[in-house]
Amino acid sequence: MSRLSATMSSRLFPAAALFMLAASTLMAAPVQHCQVLARLPHSTENYTEGFFYRDGLFYEGTGLKDHSAILVTDPATGHVVAHHELAPEYFGEGIVDWGDNLLEWTWQSHIGFLLDRTSLRVVGQFHYAGEGWGMTRTDHELITSDGTPILRFRNPDTFDQTRALTVKDDGVPVRNLNELEYIPTRAGGEIYANVWHSDRIARISPTDGHVVGWLDCAGLLPESQKKDAESVLNGIAYDAKHKRLYVTGKQWPTIFEIKLNQ
Repeated sequence: MSRLSATMSSRLFPAAALFMLAASTLMAAPVQHCQVLARLPHSTENYTEGFFYRDGLFYEGTGLKDHSAILVTDPATGHVVAHHELAPEYFGEGIVDWGDNLLEWTWQSHIGFLLDRTSLRVVGQFHYAGEGWGMTRTDHELITSDGTPILRFRNPDTFDQTRALTVKDDGVPVRNLNELEYIPTRAGGEIYANVWHSDRIARISPTDGHVVGWLDCAGLLPESQKKDAESVLNGIAYDAKHKRLYVTGKQWPTIFEIKLNQ
């Protein structure tokens, strides 16, 4: 319902209009404000597109042509312990670990890379239709975003799509889904998704795609510390062993550990 139609309805039928507005508000996903628990260093050179945590290290895929790379860093110091640079023509996007390997895809080149996770040596390529944005995984499938409201589930061995969900909040499609992180829960897991040029992170049901809640990270990084208008929130990593949630942004100087309420 638009603001105009709601106003007109309230003038003609006050009680009915108020009931409909209240019902709509109740159905919208609840919002949780980010509570910072710790701050870690992050390079302002990193145009973050993919981000995850494994075995005490951050793995990060960065974008921009001629600057795209995969970086493995020590969380406490920000020291780079391993890195792999993409060829200049590629704009790196989401990354995910799968077994002994890493998968990374690119924005508009329709080419992805399979790398040995220890050496970061390229051991294969794969192809796909459409744009590459975010990527995460469950124990048995990959989940990808492409800037639309659609999340695509894929076979990790072939990268073929197996199913898809349209993400909605209160029945409205959520566009510009970007970096992703799957977080196991007692209820069966949630997909956390950055929304490009938004300070909110969507918590999404992997069953039907509805938004079960939002993390509001507005003000997490002061505007004075952002390089430009593209220095937006993007990057979600989860330490499953210690149940720690980390977020960062493109060319941000800080990785934030934020409180996880489940």
